[in-house]
Amino acid sequence: MDLEERIARRRSARQHGEILVDRDHLSPIVHRAEPIGRGPVLEQLLDVLEPVFDGELPPPVAVVGPSGAGTSAVVTALFDALNERLGESTRSIGTTTRAGSTEPVTWFVYVDGRRVESAFAFYRAVLSVLSPEPIPESGVGTDALRERLCNRLLRPDHRAVVAVDHHDEPDTLEYERALELLDPVADSVSTVAVGTRVPERWIEGDPTVPVPAYRHHELVDVITDRTSTGLAAGAIDHESIREVALWADGDAHDALAALFGAAVLASDAGADRIAPDHLEAAKADVPDDGVHLDRVLALPETRQRVLRDLVAIDAADRPIREIAAIIADRSSLTTGTVKRFLYELADQGIIDRVPLPATGSGRRPSGVVPAFPSIAFRALGPAVTEGDGTDSNGSA
Repeated sequence: MDLEERIARRRSARQHGEILVDRDHLSPIVHRAEPIGRGPVLEQLLDVLEPVFDGELPPPVAVVGPSGAGTSAVVTALFDALNERLGESTRSIGTTTRAGSTEPVTWFVYVDGRRVESAFAFYRAVLSVLSPEPIPESGVGTDALRERLCNRLLRPDHRAVVAVDHHDEPDTLEYERALELLDPVADSVSTVAVGTRVPERWIEGDPTVPVPAYRHHELVDVITDRTSTGLAAGAIDHESIREVALWADGDAHDALAALFGAAVLASDAGADRIAPDHLEAAKADVPDDGVHLDRVLALPETRQRVLRDLVAIDAADRPIREIAAIIADRSSLTTGTVKRFLYELADQGIIDRVPLPATGSGRRPSGVVPAFPSIAFRALGPAVTEGDGTDSNGSA
């Protein structure tokens, strides 16, 4: 965002009395182009990747850190900077002529394992960076995309570094699976495993770059930077920022989710600043050891709409069958389909099953509660539209 756009957004916010000046700058699912407080980690990762500057492939590397430590932010920022700084129109590292020869081309590819559900989707994600031509979303088979990838990388002067993020979460692309898919071009590719732990079959001796949780003052700097551009001037005081950082205990996602939720509550109340009660309610809405909001927003839209209705109703102390019936009445899904979705989401850890008091001699009933920040999800998730709903089979 350029300076003129920043000024225009702030002027508009002042004129309309808005607290949230820029949702993206405060959103817990958006990464900054230059992560704050992560200089040493970026240097360590650059040390490992440095062979690319000599036209060689670096070794595989694991970038490992706890939830909310910024592992994804570090890798995406560095890959974007490398591709932009050293790349051409296809986001490649340059092809300048030296002594009459062309330097090798190395692409840096970030693959979000939360959003890659098939081999086709994986090849399409990689080719979207490597190929100067549009990649079809349908109409061609997986074999055709694999062949296109081979044609792109089997040249001796073409290489790629592929990062596989969130490989260690449930129902995401596993690192080992990514290696299998890249096997036809293995000699031209190096990989970066990004997650909370190294892959199960990590080779001893391959480098690992640790990303520690944010220290208190680092998280204060992160929040201050986000609020300075995301919120209207004077919407929150510095002491509240320090309190949120202390409460979040090094987790930037939880801190931003709470601040974003507090801003939403203040806006809904027509307030001109975030009050302590807004902040306390928003912090209480962020579960301990909860699910990252981006993981929820990576779900198929049908599931997101079920979750949207779940957080919109009073689900407390209601058994799953009753919750499913209420949600079904709000959509074109059947009660059975909604119930199945709720059990699947509970198995994935997106929602938590909670026991309810027994009502008889039968099996004890259970309810469900969100395992993610629901206020922020309501604001960032699917909107309610006229004719909203899906067919009875759960298809959009």
